[in-house]
Amino acid sequence: MRFVFVNRFYWPDEPATAQLLTDLAEALAARGHSVSVIASHPGGDTPATEQRRGVAIVRVHGTRLSRCGLLGKLADFTTFYFGCLLDLIVRVREGDTVVALTDPPLLGPGVWLAARLRRARVIHWAQDIYPEIAVTLTGSRWLGVFTPLRDLAWRRAEACVTLGSDMQRVLSRAGVEPRRLAMIPNWAPAGLNVQPAGTADALRKKWELVGKFVVLYSGNLGRVHDLLPLLDVAERLQAHPHIVFVFVGGGAQLAALQARTDERKLKNTRFQSPQPRDQLATALSLGDLHVVTLLPGCENFVFPSKLYGIAAVGRPILFMGPPRCEIATLIKAHRIGRTFSREEPVAMADAITALSFAPTECAALGDAASRFSADGGGLETAAQKWATLAESLDAT
Repeated sequence: MRFVFVNRFYWPDEPATAQLLTDLAEALAARGHSVSVIASHPGGDTPATEQRRGVAIVRVHGTRLSRCGLLGKLADFTTFYFGCLLDLIVRVREGDTVVALTDPPLLGPGVWLAARLRRARVIHWAQDIYPEIAVTLTGSRWLGVFTPLRDLAWRRAEACVTLGSDMQRVLSRAGVEPRRLAMIPNWAPAGLNVQPAGTADALRKKWELVGKFVVLYSGNLGRVHDLLPLLDVAERLQAHPHIVFVFVGGGAQLAALQARTDERKLKNTRFQSPQPRDQLATALSLGDLHVVTLLPGCENFVFPSKLYGIAAVGRPILFMGPPRCEIATLIKAHRIGRTFSREEPVAMADAITALSFAPTECAALGDAASRFSADGGGLETAAQKWATLAESLDAT
């Protein structure tokens, strides 16, 4: 099979979609498939084209102004959007399988049109669902004007891949036929597994966390993650100095979280910069209890892939979000943690306190998380599902 993936980020960038796509592209190449990736150029001396681990990488030059606010981000989206589509029209051949991810938002319709011009097949890989997320976060219902075009691209594609059943129902309601739908969950980043005891000791010492029960949030501090209520929980736990909340990462909510922490004079809340991928196993092992959150209203449009990384290193999970969403159901069914709504700060504080004095229970939850990770099959299972999906399209 010949795959062409399109996404704004790929190695050496390290956003979640970049890591997932890098893993999958290299796994498919290792199976003998021809794999190309069209991504944005990260700047510097990175070559515009190169071959890495069997994957042909094409990097489109454009702006990198996301730190300049909304207009900067819009410029980044626009320059990559049109740059990648032009490159796609030039490079794609008849019979290729073009896979469109969802960064930038609404990339799919453009990729579908360009691929059709070249008589290539299209798969939409929905890592998140826009414009619904934007409407939920901003309340700007006018953004829904893009929905019919997005739905049309979904329906006309050979297949659409979602991360779970909640997202799949959204595509079904948009009119995508069941035969065109496939559910392939994400996986833990390659190389993550249960670490030997003491792996994170040096990092604990460096971050002054020796002897602490670390409640860790690791990853993007983006707006779909319901993070501010965690400070209410932290405030209730200030009488327990052995419990510390640590946020590792960056994103849209970082400044607000830091400001609220200062306002409340929370001594039990710390912030650290994002950790490079080669240090991810150590950083995740630092947490005695990991936090995963989802803002109510976003649960059908995104699935936090951090769940799989946490499970892979064998750590218990505290989920805060809609109680009936898929991730809450998984945590309950596999007994890998605790789940709460955002309206339950007292119950969350009590649960954290209890777990901080129950190392045996934490270990049992962590062992269950490790089994959940192993049973899911990880990257190899996902790569096989992708190859099978593409081959089934070839047979039709």
